[in-house]
Amino acid sequence: MDGLDYCALAAAVVLAVPLLVLAVECVVASARRVRPTPPPQGRVPCAVLIPAHNEELGLGRTLDALAPELIPGDRVLVVADNCTDRTAHVARGRANVEVVERFDATRRGKGYALAFGVDVLRDQPPAVVVVLDADCVIGPGSLARLVVLAHETQRPVQAAYRMDPPAGAKAERGIAAFAFVVKNVVRPLGLKRLGQPCLLTGTGMAFPWPVISAAKLGHGHIVEDMQLAVDLVVAGHGPRFAPDAAVSAEFPTADAAAGGQRRRWEHGHLRVIRAGVPRLLASALKGRLSSLALALELGVPPLSALVLVAGAVLVALTGYAVFGGSPWPAAVLGTACSLAALGLTAAWLRFGRSVLPVRTLLRVPLYAVRKVPLYLGFFTKPQAEWVRTERV
Repeated sequence: MDGLDYCALAAAVVLAVPLLVLAVECVVASARRVRPTPPPQGRVPCAVLIPAHNEELGLGRTLDALAPELIPGDRVLVVADNCTDRTAHVARGRANVEVVERFDATRRGKGYALAFGVDVLRDQPPAVVVVLDADCVIGPGSLARLVVLAHETQRPVQAAYRMDPPAGAKAERGIAAFAFVVKNVVRPLGLKRLGQPCLLTGTGMAFPWPVISAAKLGHGHIVEDMQLAVDLVVAGHGPRFAPDAAVSAEFPTADAAAGGQRRRWEHGHLRVIRAGVPRLLASALKGRLSSLALALELGVPPLSALVLVAGAVLVALTGYAVFGGSPWPAAVLGTACSLAALGLTAAWLRFGRSVLPVRTLLRVPLYAVRKVPLYLGFFTKPQAEWVRTERV
């Protein structure tokens, strides 16, 4: 092998690592069913913190689903953040819901709202704080599971967060929903079964008070949940996944809103990879296996981006081998791609058939190709500020 062969092999290995991480997580998660456990009978009181920016349409549904899960001593705190609608009015119309309003034209974003809410709770700190988005519905028994696990382990806990396509949605929404299941359910479950921490997904998160009260929340990062997970793992508080605790929401109906949401998520993810992976690797050098595990998890780019780049490089490496180059780079990357495809197939069979029908599978390559402008935009005009997703 000459120098060019080694460069090609290096490119193959760099791409093979996230593909193999994805494959292992999917296979481990899909190996057996999640066995639901009955909700615990007793738990400590908690505070449910709901940051809300112009959420008058969905907040009532969120609060209605939450109400049966509460016990005496619980607090529900809605932070109406820079709202220009009736969000605060809707919250005040519910019994046992506290409402605080925050107005700050320069410090905008969910992170600032969370920091504001935690500061309000400092006068009477709860044992556990649960963060729930204003457009999410919490499943029966899930609040108790989150609170008990966070209190017993003194670690952050992440629920299984799903987003469902709205009724009558285009086929692309089903593909997006499956990608969401892989990211927020399958991969965290694989990490749990491997004894490793997971990323946070922004809602359905439970924190022991000593952890959340010391966390750096007041920033405008567009994916504050991923950034917080990196900070917590480096600090020794790796989040734990709770597969039998569930929260759910719906994808936006309008194409423009859904596209804006994907842009924020995926540009934010790529930004956190760039900054977070080196921090986690530096922490891993101090002997923390959990930091290495989360670095590998965080280093898996958005699924469509990984498929596009790996496919393009595999074609190039195959051509390189055909015209006299070493076949090893193509063999390494081809093997990793095959294993990742096997893992995703296992995940689809176990978790994805309800959201992604067989007839839609053939549209996956086209869906990935359509996202090329989104990823090119990360290099030309990356989204750096938080923007609320329209719900309709």
